[in-house]
Amino acid sequence: MIFGMKVFSFFDSKTKKGIKGRKESLKIVREKIQGQKVLWMHAASLGEYEQGLPVLEKLKEQFPEHRTLVTFFSPSGYENVKKRKQIADAVCYLPFDRKKDVKDFVSTFETEIFFTVKYDYWYNLLEELKNKGTKNYVISALFYEHQIFFENYGKWFAKQLKNNIDWFFHQTIKSSALAKNIGLINSSVSGDTRFDRVKQFLKRDNHLDFIEGFKKDQKLVVFGSSWQAEEDIAQMLVKKLLEVKIVIAPHDLHRIPHLQKLFPNALLYSSLTDQQLLAGNHQLLIIDSIGKLSKLYSYADLAVVGGGFHSAGLHNILEAAVYGVPVIFGNQYKKNPEADALIDAKGGKSFDDFVAASAFITELIKKDSQTEGEEKSYLKEMAKHAGDFVNSQPNSTEIIVKKILS
Repeated sequence: MIFGMKVFSFFDSKTKKGIKGRKESLKIVREKIQGQKVLWMHAASLGEYEQGLPVLEKLKEQFPEHRTLVTFFSPSGYENVKKRKQIADAVCYLPFDRKKDVKDFVSTFETEIFFTVKYDYWYNLLEELKNKGTKNYVISALFYEHQIFFENYGKWFAKQLKNNIDWFFHQTIKSSALAKNIGLINSSVSGDTRFDRVKQFLKRDNHLDFIEGFKKDQKLVVFGSSWQAEEDIAQMLVKKLLEVKIVIAPHDLHRIPHLQKLFPNALLYSSLTDQQLLAGNHQLLIIDSIGKLSKLYSYADLAVVGGGFHSAGLHNILEAAVYGVPVIFGNQYKKNPEADALIDAKGGKSFDDFVAASAFITELIKKDSQTEGEEKSYLKEMAKHAGDFVNSQPNSTEIIVKKILS
């Protein structure tokens, strides 16, 4: 794997950043937390970081004198989080899972509690931590069919988890049942900590001057973390829903030039002027900045979330649903049980292709504009169901921290 990443780094800038960044990891922890007692969270990428953050924050309240460490596997997580004002005393890449590298890294500080989020397992790391007396946990654990543990050749991996993980906190009953089938019995179902994370959004200031000026009193559809399929939907809506405002925040800022070609009349956030907002004659706004999306959703009447029309993986639909915003997405989301749950709650809907999705959205918004008085449209019903779905979920963070401290 390591050799493959090094070869691939010649062709991929993100992989190259990860290779280079790992050379700095040992230096970072020596400078920031050497010899200290540490609470350590590992997250594969940005989504898992957001998922684990509520637990890290609560543990820090219980252990105020401990230092906090956050490690990442993916550049998309590390590059984003290192720029933020956040809880961690040290943020770095996780070293490659080679025994010497892991031993050098772990011996720099004293890990009191370690947890990894969802399903990012590094076996030499877990063994080294366990040998040093660290309590190891997995939060928002998600087991699903066809993982390596359920293959004939996967028994060694399952055994390593059994020997080195103290407790699994599962997202779903199904995940817990699958884990117990391979002997991972130290577990409980605590739910998904992402619900706790997005509920925090409701307590903060979500005000954005520019979006209020852009939206005015019209309907707004926000395309979050868009890929090509979602942008194809936007192209169709621009033609069919002339009175609806559209905001596109792509999953990667490298898509901005492409979006400007698709929508030559669109406004660009970085060059937005008060005069353009006052004119009010632009239908589409492209967000060429990181960190605005979760607040943008609070202004939306409908959200289209990217990643579900292909194998890239569905992005976070809960960031929109928490505000009582119906969510539309593609149907490739096997690693996202919350997507099925939101559909079952009638707060979201998935589609096989962008044509069907755009047709549904067009009809949904047109019918909403035709309702009068106190009559509830399907759009408004979906909105209520979405908000109720998120807010009815248990406080997973409280359940997890209580068990860790017991």
